[in-house]
Amino acid sequence: MPVHRPAPTLVTALLALLLAALAPVPAHADPGGPTVPAHADPGGPTLPARGSAYMGMGVPSHDGQSGTPRTGLATQTEGVDVASYQGDVSWSTLLSSGVRWAYTKATEGTYYTNPYFTQQYNGSYDVGMIRGAYHFATPDTTGGAAQADYFVDHGGGWSKDGRTLPGVLDIEWNPYGAACYGKSTSGMVTWITDFLNRYKARTGRAAVIYTATSWWTDCTGDYGGFAATNPLWIARYAADVGTLPAGWSAYTMWQYTSTGPTVGDHDKFNGALDRVVALANG
Repeated sequence: MPVHRPAPTLVTALLALLLAALAPVPAHADPGGPTVPAHADPGGPTLPARGSAYMGMGVPSHDGQSGTPRTGLATQTEGVDVASYQGDVSWSTLLSSGVRWAYTKATEGTYYTNPYFTQQYNGSYDVGMIRGAYHFATPDTTGGAAQADYFVDHGGGWSKDGRTLPGVLDIEWNPYGAACYGKSTSGMVTWITDFLNRYKARTGRAAVIYTATSWWTDCTGDYGGFAATNPLWIARYAADVGTLPAGWSAYTMWQYTSTGPTVGDHDKFNGALDRVVALANG
C-alpha cells in the first residue's frame, strides 16, 4: 500500500512555526525602548535593564570603597543624589540630618525618564533644599546633542531662582557593556563636547561633569579641556578625593559614599552653603 506523506510546503510551514515559538524573546527596558541583550555573552552575567543605571553605579566594582572622609577638611556642605531605585525619599529626614542640597536622576539616553522624578526633585525643593537634576549618559545609543535635548525636555532645565543647580552630565562606566561605550578617546571627547555645547545653548549654563578619575583617564585619554568651564563632581569612595582628572585643580562636589544614611549616596560640596547658592545663581 502506498504511503501518503504531507506536502513539502506544509512541513516547511509547521517547522517554521515551531522554530519561531522556541526562539528567545529579547528583553526591553520599556515599550519602545532599545533592545537589551539578556546576557553579555553566553553563560555570562545578566546585564541590568536599560534605565536602571544611577550615579556611581560602577564605582565600588572599579575603584573600590574604603574609608570615610577625613575629619578636619575645609568647610563643606552635605548633599545627596537619588534615582528611581530609591523610590519615594524622606526629604524631611535628610534635612534634619544636615543635608542641604540634592540631585535627582531625570533621564538616561533618549529612552528613559525617572518615574519618581517629581517626588524626588520637587520634594527636596519643598523642604528647603537646593536641588538639581542629572542625566546618565549612554554614548553608544544616541549623540551627545540629542541626549542634552532629551535631558532639558524632561526635567534637566535651569531657572535662576537661587534654588536650582545646573544640570549634571553623569559620564562613567557603562553598566550595559564595554566600559567606554565602544568609543575611542577622541570619539568620547567629541560626544561629551556635543552634549555640553547643546546644554549650554539650551539653558545658558555650563553643565557639571560627574565622573571618576580612572574612568576619565581610560575613556577620554585624561582630556583636560573642560576644566575651565565645567564644574567637576568627582566620585571616589575613600578618605579623600585622590588625584583629579586632568585640568581640574579642585572639585566642586565629591560623591564619597554609596552607604550613607537614608538614601545611601552622599556627597560633599566643596564650600559652605553660600557657595552652593552661588552655583545655583550662576
